[in-house]
Amino acid sequence: MLANTLIALVAAIHIYILILEMFLWDTPTGRRAFNLSEEFARSTRVLAANQGLYNGFLAAGLLWGLWLGEGGFQFKLFFLSCVMIAGIYGAATASRKILYVQSIPALIALAALLYG
Repeated sequence: MLANTLIALVAAIHIYILILEMFLWDTPTGRRAFNLSEEFARSTRVLAANQGLYNGFLAAGLLWGLWLGEGGFQFKLFFLSCVMIAGIYGAATASRKILYVQSIPALIALAALLYG
């Protein structure tokens, strides 16, 4: 139960990231979330939308694992691992904040899944 709640939280975070990157990237909300200038946000809007789509796929995989119930263990394991790896890469290449927003919640959910 705890693992599924944490997995749902990780999925919700990624749905929120999808919304920020696909629809709000060049708005004041999106620029504030990612600390972007108006010019940079405008010129990278299409790239951000692509990133947002990938975050949506991560959320969809986690939600699919939840929908499958006990049979979704491997989906949950795989997609949580993907979230962690993406977050580590993002923290190393873009912003350390990504480690806290993406990787650590996924790591906690993964631990709950494996040991719960």
